[in-house]
Amino acid sequence: MQGRTILVTGASAGIGAEISRNLAAQGARVALVARRPDHLEAVRASLQGEGHINMPFDLSEIDAIPPRFRQFASDYGPIHGVMHCAGLMLMRPLRMLTSSDWETSMRINVASASALAKGFRQNGVNAGGGSIVFISSITGLIGQPAQSLYSATKGALIAMARALAIELAREKIRVNCVAPGVVEAGMSEQLKSGMTQDQWNQLAALHPLGIGRAEDVANAVTFLLADTSRWITGTTLVVDGGYTAQ
Repeated sequence: MQGRTILVTGASAGIGAEISRNLAAQGARVALVARRPDHLEAVRASLQGEGHINMPFDLSEIDAIPPRFRQFASDYGPIHGVMHCAGLMLMRPLRMLTSSDWETSMRINVASASALAKGFRQNGVNAGGGSIVFISSITGLIGQPAQSLYSATKGALIAMARALAIELAREKIRVNCVAPGVVEAGMSEQLKSGMTQDQWNQLAALHPLGIGRAEDVANAVTFLLADTSRWITGTTLVVDGGYTAQ
């Protein structure tokens, strides 16, 4: 990743922050995107190397994303890859879901991903190709109660990545997903806070290799962003400690 510029959304905490640290340790310059400038600065200060850039931005502003890419490329040079980790996890049983829940989740989890890909593929923005990675979830592959909305958005990312991989192949842009199981970071902490210890232990038991760590996901993402995966596109790399193997 030496000398490459990678844009990471959801970089202010959890898996996104760990991905940013992993990329910086491999020599990349990281553009950190999230809503909270103070949180972004704390992550930026923890990164190895120099030249990392904070980009406070609300990804719900879909139409503003492609222009922001053009401005970034004008200010800092071309981008080599995009890592979309930002997302919203709403756990709701079917009887409680509202149209507003659907609109908000689809906008943040799916529409923003499309706009990021659209922004990255613009002439003069990418460095003559590159790699896009979306963070999906095993809930996009298997069923879970009270997660029909979240599962739908994560499954949509998987389907969209396959379509974009074909559409953007002629531009030498690869598009893939990483589907994590439960890891000790980010949204999983939110999940854990709503469980008893026994419930959490039962969930952990569903992962034959145990609950994962954020760096397990970060390692997979870095692989897909680098040339080590130059012949991989349109696929989903499952990183779940064996959960979906059962």
